[in-house]
Amino acid sequence: MTSPTPVAHHVLSIERHDAQQQKSPELEFHVSNQRANWVLNSPDPPGFCQHIFGLIKKNVFPHRNSTPSSSSSQKKQPPSARLIAVLSNIFPVLSWGRNYKASKFKNDLIAGLTLASLSIPQAQISHLKYTLKHTKSPCRKSFSLLTSCRVLDGSVVPPLIYSVMGTSQELAIGPVAVVSLLISSMISKLVDPMADPVSYRKLVFTVTFFAGSFQALFGLLRLGFLIDFLSHAAIVGFMAGAAIVIGLQQLKSLLGISHFTTKTDIVSVLGAVAKSLHTSVRFHNWYPLNFVLGCSFLIFILITRFIGKRNKKLFWLPAISPVISVILSTLIVYLTRADDHGVKIIKHFKGGLNPSSVNQLEFNGPHLGQAAKIGFICAIIALTEAVAVGRSFASIKGYNLDGNKEMLAMGFMNIAGSMSSCYVATGSFSRTAVNFSAGCQSTVSNIVMAITVFISLQLLTKLLYYTPLAILASIILSALPGLIDYNEAYHIWKVDKLDFLACAGAFFGVLFASVEIGLLVAVSISFGRLILNSIKPGIEEMGRLPGTDIFCDRAQYPRVLDVSGVRIIRLNSGSFCFANANSIKERITRCVTKEDEKEETKKTINGIILDMSSVMSIDSSGIIALEEIHTKLVSRNIHLAIANPRWKVIHKLKVGGFVKKAGSACIFLTVNEAVDACLNPSSIGLGNC
Repeated sequence: MTSPTPVAHHVLSIERHDAQQQKSPELEFHVSNQRANWVLNSPDPPGFCQHIFGLIKKNVFPHRNSTPSSSSSQKKQPPSARLIAVLSNIFPVLSWGRNYKASKFKNDLIAGLTLASLSIPQAQISHLKYTLKHTKSPCRKSFSLLTSCRVLDGSVVPPLIYSVMGTSQELAIGPVAVVSLLISSMISKLVDPMADPVSYRKLVFTVTFFAGSFQALFGLLRLGFLIDFLSHAAIVGFMAGAAIVIGLQQLKSLLGISHFTTKTDIVSVLGAVAKSLHTSVRFHNWYPLNFVLGCSFLIFILITRFIGKRNKKLFWLPAISPVISVILSTLIVYLTRADDHGVKIIKHFKGGLNPSSVNQLEFNGPHLGQAAKIGFICAIIALTEAVAVGRSFASIKGYNLDGNKEMLAMGFMNIAGSMSSCYVATGSFSRTAVNFSAGCQSTVSNIVMAITVFISLQLLTKLLYYTPLAILASIILSALPGLIDYNEAYHIWKVDKLDFLACAGAFFGVLFASVEIGLLVAVSISFGRLILNSIKPGIEEMGRLPGTDIFCDRAQYPRVLDVSGVRIIRLNSGSFCFANANSIKERITRCVTKEDEKEETKKTINGIILDMSSVMSIDSSGIIALEEIHTKLVSRNIHLAIANPRWKVIHKLKVGGFVKKAGSACIFLTVNEAVDACLNPSSIGLGNC
């Protein structure tokens, strides 16, 4: 004789249990009442003040949050070990640095050298773009004051600070165009850079100090959870849009265009390219050698990358190809004197590091309040871009970005930058893409870049005189194709159309407006989805699985059995609050009304059961809605039962007086006990509900 299957054994045990309950209704009432008392007599949850202090303690002192067993083991540790644990929390390099290997350093060395080869041309491009000989606008003059001497310093001090405090392995630190334009446009309204350049520089350093202070404060307040509002779909769209925009902006250097737009949207960029090319061809001052040189080395970099993928032994070839491109192109221009034939080169720029700017910080000037305001805006914009870029590449490699530590790292590096003649620095998308494609393994690549730039400023500025600007464009363009993930976008479309809407919003926002607008659109769509789900929560009508005491959604499991005279409704919302209280009340009332209108069924509803196991919190509006539901059901001679209310919910129901008004007999631990009570209201004690 074969033994019963586990499912059959479960069904038999439930049938025996049901038979035992039918034989002893007094025992059933006693057990049900005892379980209901477990819910009603549960201890009060922490109060508001206790909850706030607990959050502050947890966020400010995260190393103290542990289980009793782990805390006792921590007390046994020597003070030096505890000090190292605290320092490791502040400086992540003390954690990952222990396992750092020489094999990783090879990749970081190549990536750092590649970043340095980009930073120097980018600094000179910014200087050439905004020199006074092109315009006498105060805003452009202010930007020239920013870029002429400070850009390369921003590639030395801030990256060194970030490398020991940051958590992103790929993020390349330095000044970016968006923040640079923001600072120059806002500060030039307070101080005329042409009339008083000394006061202007002092205000720039003061704004940078405030920006770093706000960023560090965000980290100390543990506001890193805000990065979670950048969903995976938004990041996919952001990366694709940013890759296209960054690629189009490289047409300036690739085509050798002198005058270009400062805007980043695709319409302005393509319009500027068309206008510049038309003007250059018309006046015969367009030199195609820039395009030929840039495309040649772009093809060279792509070929080396293809070879590296096909032959794993040559993995080093695509990593060093950008540096080789810079060296070879510089030699070609120098030997052929291609700069005399229209090839744009870096030319001479000021070497050496700027002096300390601690004595130039002004905290008692007339523009202190405005400086703090501008610093706050720059802090938000810089953090948004850095976190978006860092999290995008972190998702590719499959590790988590610690938002709190990122804010602290950004804050302290900008505070240090304000004291070393730097303005606000953040994570650059184009340089981060190059850093990633060069095979970086850790933030050591930032250290290598900083040291290389420092040596270049001291010794090698003359050797970089003939480096063509088209090489910068070719290196950046070579890193962009892998950032547009068509397959992932299609996967998001198949899984969730609303999620794809956030992806598309980020993509088109970045493409046709700016990085900030694209992120704002994506976050707004995500917020709108959360609000929509909160206002219109899911409500399920449930039935019993045959032969069990398990209750499931009737729409998902069509074979479930209806309980005669009882309607079981589950609220699929984490919160029963002012935003959805009326909606939930109307939908529950509608369920009862529909049953009353079904004359052919001839069934009388004895009870409505609300399964509140998914509801984590309730406010006064939710309690009032429950009271109104209870009043309407009582007027129809229908019992109301509430099953499995959570800790905070039952506490507020007791404090709000609902339990006293409706009666404690309407509270149950499980849906099954509530069903039994509705089927036998007088014997179980539900008659007063």
